[in-house]
Amino acid sequence: MGKDNTKNLVCQPIFKQIVNTLPREQFDILVRQCGSDRYYKTFFSWDQLVVMLFGIFSRCDSMGEVCDGMRALEGKLNYLNMDCAPAKSTAGDALRERSEELFRLYYFALIAYFRPLLSVSRKKDVGFEEFYAFDSTTVTLFSDVMKGVGHTPKDDGKKKGGLKVHMLTDVHADTAVFATISEAKMHDKKFLSHLNPSKGSMPVFDKAYNFYCQFSDQTKEGVNFVCWLKDNAKSQLQEVLFEKKLKKEESGVYEIEHIHLDYKRGKKKETLCLRLVYYKDEKGRKYKFITNNWEIAPEEVALIYKYRWTIELTFKKLKQNFQLHFFYSETENGIKTQVWCTLIAHLLLNVVRVLSGEQKGVFNHCGIGADTLD
Repeated sequence: MGKDNTKNLVCQPIFKQIVNTLPREQFDILVRQCGSDRYYKTFFSWDQLVVMLFGIFSRCDSMGEVCDGMRALEGKLNYLNMDCAPAKSTAGDALRERSEELFRLYYFALIAYFRPLLSVSRKKDVGFEEFYAFDSTTVTLFSDVMKGVGHTPKDDGKKKGGLKVHMLTDVHADTAVFATISEAKMHDKKFLSHLNPSKGSMPVFDKAYNFYCQFSDQTKEGVNFVCWLKDNAKSQLQEVLFEKKLKKEESGVYEIEHIHLDYKRGKKKETLCLRLVYYKDEKGRKYKFITNNWEIAPEEVALIYKYRWTIELTFKKLKQNFQLHFFYSETENGIKTQVWCTLIAHLLLNVVRVLSGEQKGVFNHCGIGADTLD
């Protein structure tokens, strides 16, 4: 047999191999557009991105721990094209002063760059090429730099801060295609207006997003949707389209209705015409799904909503596998920068998973620490 020439990056540290997947040219273009290296003589934007990814993958709890970890490996930092580890004050100043906009723009540039690679996977039994899930997750902060949610504590206690990550994910690729960061007190309804799904696409929403006015606009634009109907929703039954009595141990669709839902657009009252699908799962739990699509099978309606759970798993990964309960800065800019870099790290792991051909996580709980540079 001849020599195997398919293996690349042999004997290079794992962290170096991950960083090598990043398109540096696009990052440099954004640096020039944002002017983020202006007035900096040593700690440039790319250095900050590498330091942040090192801390995130190493599960460091503070910027001091990140810098100490890199300082202990100074003899091997040449792999990352760095002469020495940054001082804690230098990295902290960059988190506070260098705009998070650079890392936000780079995250979306990476989504576009890796889309051909990540789009090879598809969910079975779903006929929509564009299949999205929208939801948000709240991250608690012990600083009130970003306003949290909930009531003010009694006895003059200090209310915790919080941020909210709103995300639209491509369910097929398990990758976010839209994301914003806001104060946790901000209502999700304000961010739905930022979404612009294309005609024929299928976004799926949790029951917290029963905004009939927007559903009506999407219907007029040819956009499909599936949503879990709220229990207190007031609907007018027009016709029972299907009805079946399920046995105690049986699961599946047991009723389909044609309904009308009234809503207000300003002072004007309007009506939304929808299909209501009743579904019972294997554990005996019952659901009511609404959709504006009258052509797909009712079983596919239930399956589409079941796939919505992938965005919950994404949030779970972000919170459990990355240190989003420890922040390297107490400033809003630094906190947002860390969140964007965490999203970049999560995207890179998806890329590595696809490149490796493995379905399981490539790294054990993302534990790429100091030993990865050995």
